[in-house]
Amino acid sequence: MQPKNVYLQDLTRGLVKENPVFVSLLGMCPLLGVTGYLFYGFGMGMATTIVMIGGSFIVALLRNLIPPQVRIPIFIIIIATFVTVIEMALQAYQPALYEALGVFVPLIVCNCLILGRLEAFSSKKPVIRSTLDGVSAGIGFTIALVLLALVREVFGHGTILGPDPEGAIQLFGPNFEAMTLFAIPAGAFIALGLLLAVVNLLMKRFNI
Repeated sequence: MQPKNVYLQDLTRGLVKENPVFVSLLGMCPLLGVTGYLFYGFGMGMATTIVMIGGSFIVALLRNLIPPQVRIPIFIIIIATFVTVIEMALQAYQPALYEALGVFVPLIVCNCLILGRLEAFSSKKPVIRSTLDGVSAGIGFTIALVLLALVREVFGHGTILGPDPEGAIQLFGPNFEAMTLFAIPAGAFIALGLLLAVVNLLMKRFNI
């Protein structure tokens, strides 16, 4: 029987200490491509989290039945199955979000974050621990997406909860001039660099 603190470590590991973006620099493609608005970043983060949790659960459940020689192709098939379900759900219930995310939804299949966690953790650990690790890594990835999207939307558009003009909250007055650099993908590199610097300073300050 696993001690309770092990489960707590699995659940919190990916949030800060081993955050897949701020520490491991994984999943850069969707991170830089869909974080122009907070709504898009959160949507991509939740889609990735669901795939991460489902994939971790299934791989851990079947880990003793998957032949080592074909484990990677099987992992990809499992991930692709969950991605297909997510893609169909977005098309049915969030068509605007699906159109905005575009090719980045099917590209979840080849997200190195997911495949890496399945190979390094879920294929070797019990179901509960693997599922908790999937939750942790997925939420950690979502936190990074949301923070980066928040910076880019606020400074690049002067809004929050865009891009719908009617639903977006205007944060500044009519004389505000948006920093358009943050609104384009190239500006994501600058915003990410600033966030990495802040996170590293905080981790050193609090000895995380």
